[in-house]
Amino acid sequence: MDEQAVTEGRRSRGGGREAKRAARAARSAVTIPYITRQIPYFEVLSEESLAIIERNADTILEEIGIDFRDDPEALEIWKAAGASVDGERVRFPRGMCRELVQKHAPREFTQHARNAARSVQIGGRNTVFVPAYGSPFIRNIDDGRRYATIEDFRNFVKLAYMAPALHHSGGTICEPVDLPVNKRHFDMLYSHIKYSDKPFMGSVTAPERAEDSVELAKIAFGPDFMDPATGKNKTVLVSLINANSPMTFDATMLGALKVYARANQATIITPFILAGAMSPVTVAGTAAQTLAESLAGMAFAQLVSPGSPVIFGSFASSVSMQSGAPTFGTPEPALVLYVMAALARRLGVPFRSGGGLCGSKIPDAQAAYESANTLLPTCLAGVNFVLHTAGWLEGGLSMGYEKFVMDADQAGMMQTFLQGVDMTENGQAMDAIREVGPGKHFLGCAHTQANFETAFYRSPLMDNNSFEQWEAEGSADMAVRANANWKRQLAEYEAPALDVATDEALLDYIARRKGSFPDSNI
Repeated sequence: MDEQAVTEGRRSRGGGREAKRAARAARSAVTIPYITRQIPYFEVLSEESLAIIERNADTILEEIGIDFRDDPEALEIWKAAGASVDGERVRFPRGMCRELVQKHAPREFTQHARNAARSVQIGGRNTVFVPAYGSPFIRNIDDGRRYATIEDFRNFVKLAYMAPALHHSGGTICEPVDLPVNKRHFDMLYSHIKYSDKPFMGSVTAPERAEDSVELAKIAFGPDFMDPATGKNKTVLVSLINANSPMTFDATMLGALKVYARANQATIITPFILAGAMSPVTVAGTAAQTLAESLAGMAFAQLVSPGSPVIFGSFASSVSMQSGAPTFGTPEPALVLYVMAALARRLGVPFRSGGGLCGSKIPDAQAAYESANTLLPTCLAGVNFVLHTAGWLEGGLSMGYEKFVMDADQAGMMQTFLQGVDMTENGQAMDAIREVGPGKHFLGCAHTQANFETAFYRSPLMDNNSFEQWEAEGSADMAVRANANWKRQLAEYEAPALDVATDEALLDYIARRKGSFPDSNI
């Protein structure tokens, strides 16, 4: 078939493009609980270079140390374990943190979902795509940029639930600033449980909010599911513990970490680093500091509760040396990501990093380039828990509605990419080649007819029509198409089943806890 015939065929197609595109995407979307990669890892450093970074991290831990601030219990735990404690500074015998992690922390673990079919396996060759986290603002074409509300939060939970390539409901998808700071965690957790049956994250903004997260999870999953006395003690929460880089853990994060570790719930120990401000300006220096901070946090979790699941986290971007503003999608953070993924594999624990990061204020070309320059290294490196997969704008300050569905579409493409090359008999397609022979086309052959609905990834957002067809349908750019897409999804949303008695118990717990202390904005 020549180029002119293809063009004429495209011109002759009828209307209803949006509906047809959505129907095709729905048929081709493969709903799986998580990805098990079938392609090799991409490595940027030799074994010798990785060993140098590991030695440098041990030197940081031994000679410089890590501050554990405002938490006397943490200091006593370290002292009892044999670390050197000087005020709030803890120094560690060489190899101590690595030994604790490798001896106790699981290489892989299951985070159970309310719907068992959606449980995820974290670690190994598995990848879990998770929405973005923590934005106080939202942005969409209709409202522009404004503060997020609990209604926005519920909307994003619903969109994540409906996205086949997002395997997780996430955590603080956006900050509902219309609710009191000290009580909004109740509404966020309830939204994850009520409006989705995918796995979700707990609150970390205060130890008592972590305790509420555990209690609500116990109600949602049933008292036996998380009870050590039953021999189950399942992990149903993954929660984000940030180091206050450089080389510091504060009492808030340590308090939440202890709550979750003692309940056998997973923690992501993540230094939050903007290189040049919170770490050295070099890739190797940033990698060594990240490894040291993560090792200290993961080892502490094992001292609190041996065997509690941990995820080695790395969030490393850079700052502009001219303005001091954070930058995203640049080469150096991608190199850090590759290095840290390799170090996590050598350590033998799951790894978190990456996503669809960008500094752009709107879902434009800058957002697309920067997000792609983060997401592709994420997938090639072998990240297990991909926080910030969808929605991130403005360096994380805004959660974008259009950006969310655009990113979810890209995650679907990466899901197909990570599944690798089909080398079955059907994948080799020799019967098709024999049937068609020289000088003909494959459009009508039996193999094509049998495979056409699932042969290639079909985007619900991309426009591949002729110019004339695109112009006749309103000349919409991708952001406009994405705007229509998320609105259609929310209009079609149907909530997953939730036991009535469980729902009532959740609401009763929330009402009693909210009524037990006054509202506060701290």
